[in-house]
Amino acid sequence: MERPVLSEPPDGGWGWLVALAVFLESGLIFGVIRSFGVFFVEFVGHFGEPAGRVSWVTSITIAILLFASPVGTALSTQYGTRPVVMAGGILLGLGMFLASFATSLTHLYLSIGLLSGFGGALVFAPSVAMLARYFKRRRALAIAVAFSAPGLSSLAFSPLFQFLVDSYGWRGGLMIVAGLTFHLVACGTLLRPLALAEDLALAPAPQRSWLAKLSSLFGLALLASRPFLTFAVAGLLMNLGYLVPFVHLVPHAREIGFDEYQAACLVSVMGATDLCGRLVAGWLDARRAFRLLHILTLWILLTGVTLLLVPFGHTYPILMGIDICYGFLAGAVIPLKFSSLVEIVRTGRISEATGLINLLESFGALAGPPLSALNLLPPSWV
Repeated sequence: MERPVLSEPPDGGWGWLVALAVFLESGLIFGVIRSFGVFFVEFVGHFGEPAGRVSWVTSITIAILLFASPVGTALSTQYGTRPVVMAGGILLGLGMFLASFATSLTHLYLSIGLLSGFGGALVFAPSVAMLARYFKRRRALAIAVAFSAPGLSSLAFSPLFQFLVDSYGWRGGLMIVAGLTFHLVACGTLLRPLALAEDLALAPAPQRSWLAKLSSLFGLALLASRPFLTFAVAGLLMNLGYLVPFVHLVPHAREIGFDEYQAACLVSVMGATDLCGRLVAGWLDARRAFRLLHILTLWILLTGVTLLLVPFGHTYPILMGIDICYGFLAGAVIPLKFSSLVEIVRTGRISEATGLINLLESFGALAGPPLSALNLLPPSWV
């Protein structure tokens, strides 16, 4: 049965179940990535490799997740969001499971970095694009609520992962994490297709060449838009530093003398303040007292200033204070970024725009953590 074409987003209804799906997906993807510092320490010890090389595991994962996003959005446009997301959940969980049998860092690069990263690309970008299509007036609130999961999940996952490592070793811990991530398949079933009138105006004409159709499918025409390109480059530069604390904060805290549970607590507290930041971002957008792009610019600036203070956290209270500030500020950036993107490209092109933005930002995500390892960590770790 063909679904009715809506003149505008429903701004609720089934959209809240889509928000629930994205909430669970973002928690199972980014909550796991944020808490992976616990396994990071174990990899350094087990494989006897410097932190700079081990950090490539996380960098490759995030880079592939972002770089392959246009593939995810193009496949979802062609075959539907639901089957693509479910397939991505299978690949992501399989990558985590295979990583538990790794005998070298190369195996981790391929299993977690390549396979799980690609699975995440098939899950995340299509789901976020669908969520944005279901809302208009309440879009920022829906995105803020859906994206609050990484904060909540990292609050729980960091001590949980430490417990799993202590109880079952890092291999057994990864197997359990794989079981958790397979729940992404169930999340994909909640992503019901939505037909909007705006889509009909943007549908490719049948007489177009295959090259024009491919360009439209991946949204390459957006690269000619100066506002979109400026926004994308800014996101690339932001990602050079944005992910550094999630990769290096736990080993950094361990190296300057704090025990493993104190280090894990930093990630948990960051997750709690991250949640607050995302909800505040949704509230700010709902008030519309300032232009959304101006709020986003200010938030990114303050996040960068907080990162500069990390080397001065020589005592646990000071490091915890920096951790709280970073979590709050960085948490607000993500929902503000995606809400701002809809204002730039409109709802009809949000799927392709999300994929392209993630692709361009992947270069910053790939380079940031390894580069920061040269300065944040002592020579014995690098």
